[in-house]
Amino acid sequence: MAERTEPADWVRCAGCGALVYGKRWTRALHVCPDCGHHGRLTAPERLDQLLDPGTAESIGPVPALHDPLGFVDSRPYAERLERARADTGLPEAVLCAAGTVEGQPCVVAVMDFRFLGGSLGCAVGALITHAARTSLERRVPLVLVTASGGARMQEGVLSLMQMAKTAQAMAELDEAGVLTVSIVTDPTYGGVAASFATLADVILAEPGARMGFAGPRVIEQTTGGKLPEGFQTAEFLLAHGMVDDVVPRVGLRPVLGRLLGLRAVTGPLPPGDGAAILRAADDLVGRDPWRSVRLARHPERPTTLDYVRRLVDDFQELHGDRLAEDCPAIVAGTGRLAGTPVVLIGHHKGGPDLGERRRRNFGMAQPSGYRKAARLMRLAAKLGIPVVTLIDTPGANPGPEAETGGQAAAIAENLRLMARLPVPIVAVLIGEGGSGGALALAVADRVLVCANGTYSVISPEGCAAILWKDPQAAPAAAASLRLHPGDLLSLGVVDGIVPEPPAGAHQDHAAAADLLEAAVTAALHELIPWDPDRLRADRRARFHRYGTDTGTGAAAADWSQP
Repeated sequence: MAERTEPADWVRCAGCGALVYGKRWTRALHVCPDCGHHGRLTAPERLDQLLDPGTAESIGPVPALHDPLGFVDSRPYAERLERARADTGLPEAVLCAAGTVEGQPCVVAVMDFRFLGGSLGCAVGALITHAARTSLERRVPLVLVTASGGARMQEGVLSLMQMAKTAQAMAELDEAGVLTVSIVTDPTYGGVAASFATLADVILAEPGARMGFAGPRVIEQTTGGKLPEGFQTAEFLLAHGMVDDVVPRVGLRPVLGRLLGLRAVTGPLPPGDGAAILRAADDLVGRDPWRSVRLARHPERPTTLDYVRRLVDDFQELHGDRLAEDCPAIVAGTGRLAGTPVVLIGHHKGGPDLGERRRRNFGMAQPSGYRKAARLMRLAAKLGIPVVTLIDTPGANPGPEAETGGQAAAIAENLRLMARLPVPIVAVLIGEGGSGGALALAVADRVLVCANGTYSVISPEGCAAILWKDPQAAPAAAASLRLHPGDLLSLGVVDGIVPEPPAGAHQDHAAAADLLEAAVTAALHELIPWDPDRLRADRRARFHRYGTDTGTGAAAADWSQP
């Protein structure tokens, strides 16, 4: 590893201009105590910050071309390389090591902006690829810390080829089911942003870090337009769905530790409590369907985030569809449910606060919400961990922005993806299950409904307005639609009913969470031992049965075969 340099007596913050005592600056990990600006770290400092003490094991060097063109501008490129090596104490612009973070093994590749602007050349591409292959050989996650101005011009088109080379290395980790995490630091541009930095399963960014393909000055000069405030910053990228989270430097280690600990469940599981799920329709005989509708919509009913806070340990919310935006109506992330690693995805209405409900669009997702859900499901498939979905939505978003964003295609893609997902899926209707917006998260191996939940092709009000020509006929429509849990169970649309506290989930969130945990855990423990072929075949047979008059003979049985 390179030598560490002693801090200056005083450091001037590049953000606010304040003077910070050097030792305090070091203790604060180069974060200004006054304005929170995140100063740059060298690669050795970054490894010290991230890896558990005493665990760093150097990786490299690897053979690479260092001056393939014999390039000369105002001075020879070879001289520039020697100067960069002398100034940084590093052989190249990336430093690679194996070690542990919060006890979790990983391989880390850290870029250093001091070395020719962290530019991507042949040696950097070789080192990133070597780190990826080491990660593959050891079957441990790869963590990338990026800081770069872009491709290294002095190495010509061979520098350009490093984008494809590193992207290929990331693809190999995808195929092998090895987790990849990218930490974007300031700045990350050009060929690095357009290759390995944005191909990771999870992308974290430090506050204020800028990332893009073209820099803001180039964009403004080319287009002649003025860019919006904060353009390409981490916060801008989060709002536009490009990164999973913005994490202050002091919080990176615990977040990484949670993510790196995700792995498929192995070994036998204890049997689940079968009694935790009601499986007889007569358990809810006499239930008024309209009462179910009103209770499913109760503003104080537990939301997805209420259940997450009570049930999921080490939850790390992940944001964005990597295309356009982060939909607040869909909450998604990773964590542990009763000790089992899961990807959890759910509609979120926002709770009793009207302002928050509006911000969450009352649980009606944009197309980006379904794409975010799909991205997290693919991550679950890659890592071999189950998916749990919590459904609570009036239906698909009726706004014009949803239509122009491709809502129909986004829902359809989720239906297809979930049909083929090779891991267990448990879906629970915790409130309203409205139309295609609900089904987009409900193609599952086990579909459960809470005792005061609903599931319907249309809202009772909508049905009454269309067929009765009278919105006041909504209670009659609710009865005819057979949308309450007892009917759903008798129709075979759900596999069981999750009990609720006697007065309803809205009256006792803690008890409701305990009942939900028992039911989901029972379903997961049944499904986790199943291999992917059995999961997919059983899921296929389940949905083929709906609306098909196959009876109980051979025609139905054939569909249960892989």
